Amino acid sequence: MNMDRLIRSELRKLSSTKMPLAFLGVLASIAAINAFAVVVGTDMDGSKTFISTEADQQSLMAFAANAFMGSGLFGAIAVAREYGHRTVVPTFLASPRRHRAVLAQLIAVALGGAVLSFIGAGMTIVAIALALPTTEFGFLVSAGNVTEVLASSTFTGAAGAVLGAGIGAVIRNVGGSVTTTVLALIVAPPLVVQLANGTASWMPNVLANVLAGVGDEVSRPAAIAAMLAWAAVPAIFGLLAVQYRDVV
Repeated sequence: MNMDRLIRSELRKLSSTKMPLAFLGVLASIAAINAFAVVVGTDMDGSKTFISTEADQQSLMAFAANAFMGSGLFGAIAVAREYGHRTVVPTFLASPRRHRAVLAQLIAVALGGAVLSFIGAGMTIVAIALALPTTEFGFLVSAGNVTEVLASSTFTGAAGAVLGAGIGAVIRNVGGSVTTTVLALIVAPPLVVQLANGTASWMPNVLANVLAGVGDEVSRPAAIAAMLAWAAVPAIFGLLAVQYRDVV
């Protein structure tokens, strides 16, 4: 089976289950929470200066960090459940060279994470835009910066999905994969920063904010490279695990 057919097969697996719909529901909830914050939220003095400038509004709309975390969980579940339900067996029977099947799976999951993250960012932007007329401030974010938010979310969504997929291929259990992803992306980074303060600029949430245009801790090319590294390391471990371990 050639790579195109393998990738199409993996995409059909992702799109033929209710999992993407569940994630879309979560994304809609996040967008609604942001809109609610615009409508009822205030600063400590009762004002709404947190949405008074373009930079403030873009910071509120920046979805890249959420995209990385959410798509990480998406990738982990998508891959780990294949082992839990044994649906990975016919995949490897159809493609005995396992690395090709795993690469197809990573590509499909990356595409899925990118699409979901793009939609999530779009929902958040629209929700905030619709909520702003309830305040004294209008929509101030330029088209270029809206594009920046959408592009950064799409990229980090793809990267996060690959990271999660790598973890799922190593752990092969949905609960364990989700827990490990949460530990890697939420629990571990603050602990690492406490032990080595110089690593703060290279944590996923910081890198995501740089890409979304609301952070300047590192340069954008450096942030892209670091984000790719975050995704590549677990993906490589996952590929090696599939190559050298029994499937079931």
